[in-house]
Amino acid sequence: MSDGATPAARRVKVGTGPETIRTLKRELANGLLPDTYVTTGALVHMETVSGGLDGAADEDCPLPVAASPLNPAGLAGLLAEHAHVYRTKYRKDAGGEMEPYDEECTPAAGTLSAVLAGKTWPGVPALRAIIGAPVLRRDGTLLQAPGYDPATGLYLASKVELPPVPDTPTPEQVADARAFLLGRFLRDFPWSSPADRANYVALLATPILRHFTRSLTPFGLIDATMPASGKSILTGGPGMLYGQKILTWPDEDGELRKSITAVFAEQVGVVIWDNLAEGTVIDSAVLAQLITQREWSDRQLGASRNVASVNDRLWMATGNNLQVGGDMASRTVRVHLDPNMPHPESRDQSGFGIPHLDQWITIPANQMTVLWHLLVLVLDWTRAGAPRSGGISMRQFTPWAQALGGFLTHHGIDGFLTNIADVRQVDEDATRWRGFLSAWHERHGNSPITAAKLRASAEPMQLGGELHDPWDGLFITTKNGRLPNAIMLGRMLKGQNGRWRGEYVLRAEPSERGDRSVFHVEHHDG
Repeated sequence: MSDGATPAARRVKVGTGPETIRTLKRELANGLLPDTYVTTGALVHMETVSGGLDGAADEDCPLPVAASPLNPAGLAGLLAEHAHVYRTKYRKDAGGEMEPYDEECTPAAGTLSAVLAGKTWPGVPALRAIIGAPVLRRDGTLLQAPGYDPATGLYLASKVELPPVPDTPTPEQVADARAFLLGRFLRDFPWSSPADRANYVALLATPILRHFTRSLTPFGLIDATMPASGKSILTGGPGMLYGQKILTWPDEDGELRKSITAVFAEQVGVVIWDNLAEGTVIDSAVLAQLITQREWSDRQLGASRNVASVNDRLWMATGNNLQVGGDMASRTVRVHLDPNMPHPESRDQSGFGIPHLDQWITIPANQMTVLWHLLVLVLDWTRAGAPRSGGISMRQFTPWAQALGGFLTHHGIDGFLTNIADVRQVDEDATRWRGFLSAWHERHGNSPITAAKLRASAEPMQLGGELHDPWDGLFITTKNGRLPNAIMLGRMLKGQNGRWRGEYVLRAEPSERGDRSVFHVEHHDG
């Protein structure tokens, strides 16, 4: 880009306010400004972010460019840099006659606001998203040239410089890629099972394949039994390749919604809630909604209007012995680490495939090595016809699961999603309800009972001078651990009608008089 207007800059003659508005709108639609695109009806300008720093695996790592919405001041600056905007004025010559001359000018702020007020920009290319690494187009070709790609509307702003990846990798290149990724990069993590390694490779490749698979992506949960097991390194892998934002897990859904909306303004491909408190239960209706929506819409912070953003991020969380609850259990892919030792940080790394991986992964040249080998494996899979695993089903994420399952099977990586039962075991919500229904059936069998009578049975009793819990702590509670009142309990039970919890299922039906609901629990062996 030039440092200022030059004689070669396009000349744009303006005049009155209306004339200037029409002229600038026409010129902008005809490519007056370089690196300018339209997103949801608004003009944006791509610019390099100065002073950006590459963080560690557990720090923010934004992309090196940003799409800045054009405002009057920004448009004035770009016009001064890339065009010669002028108006014709008149002055007296030596003989007293009026002669015209051209004067460079900056249109008034109100005029520039009027230019930008419209939402229709024919001729201006549409910007769909900024990506930090090559992606597979829907036709199976690899978008790997930096800059704007007209076929997809994506702008590739690579985190690392990448040598061209061959469309058809050689068998030797494929073998080297497998040996590096599986035999060196991922070799020394204390995977709890083969499923955990396979699931991680799937998450690592997901941003590359998202546009190709046209699918929703599940939530990635990376947890461990002990600190210093390598969780942040694993999230830092995709985060550093695709750009990452690190968030703090909030205490309530309102704050979670705000943080999600705010992060959509960031130029990142991966969002990570890092280092959640030990034993945290991830059970959020807001998060469950996010994971299953292709578009996120919410009120813009500090404004009264709603904004909508394409949900094209990979969402992850890390912590020790995390649990999931509610709908998140069926929307989560788990990667579990178990070093089976008291001090994982003290392991001798002299024999590791890559010693001190937490430091190694922060070096751009090493990130390039990981990404290049991963792309080789992807293109080898597409060369074979991108076979899917037809036997895998994962609710809204079945297209993702079948594509990634086929990718992993093609490269001999076994165990993908075979730890689904383990995810159910850490489903805290299911565990609480299963225990409650079991205790309920033991006390009342199949007999119908109202919510009020059921709640009364949970009142503590005085025995021997001490309060005794007749349910031994198994009565269902609210999220804050309190016993619900009868009305709230009735609503909770209706919300569980027909929901199986292990061998138990809750049934709701009208009472004989039809003036209220009664509930009973069925038990089915096996």
